[in-house]
Amino acid sequence: MVYLVLLIMVAAFLALRLYMVLGKRTGHEQPLPKPAEERRAPLPLARAPEPLGEARDSGPRTIEGGAEQGLRAIIAADPSFDVSRFLDGAKGAYGMILDAYWKGDRETLDWLCESEVRDSFIAAIDEREAAGQVLDNRLVTIERALITNARLDGRVARIAVRIDADIAAVTRDKDGNVVAGSLSDAVTTHELWTFMRTLRGNDPNWKLAETDEV
Repeated sequence: MVYLVLLIMVAAFLALRLYMVLGKRTGHEQPLPKPAEERRAPLPLARAPEPLGEARDSGPRTIEGGAEQGLRAIIAADPSFDVSRFLDGAKGAYGMILDAYWKGDRETLDWLCESEVRDSFIAAIDEREAAGQVLDNRLVTIERALITNARLDGRVARIAVRIDADIAAVTRDKDGNVVAGSLSDAVTTHELWTFMRTLRGNDPNWKLAETDEV
């Protein structure tokens, strides 16, 4: 009986200590997290390589301020859109399209370009082939890719990317003689390429819709 009383006294003492530690408010408690359904979901734009509207302290910029509103509209219409992946794809397409143009690969141009740009490239290829000339060009490096503009017209998204690249360019005649250029000296180019895609359409690929020099 005495043993049972001692156990009850010990339990009461421990309960009192727990109350003093856990039940007493000190004014420095952290607020409890809200249930998951009450929390605000993070903006899909957080997947971008840099927060829109905020400048990074280091590293090259990838988005100009004027493009932010258009990018937000595109992401709102298609939450799967990712700025970083888009830029990687744009740089990859830049190299593939240039290589196809230099080699006269009309099939690849048809796959990667809208009709107006494709027709312009093919017309230049036809003219070059008629003159018996061959391009022996090489993309040395892409120095920078910067989104300068973005907009959404209905379901059609357009994003303009400024690409600064070094290209070694050589033109040869039908006998292989160099007509112009040099592979030992790369030329820096500055171009503005606009890519287009219908969001939530059957084709997930962005296509080149416009080219211009900067």
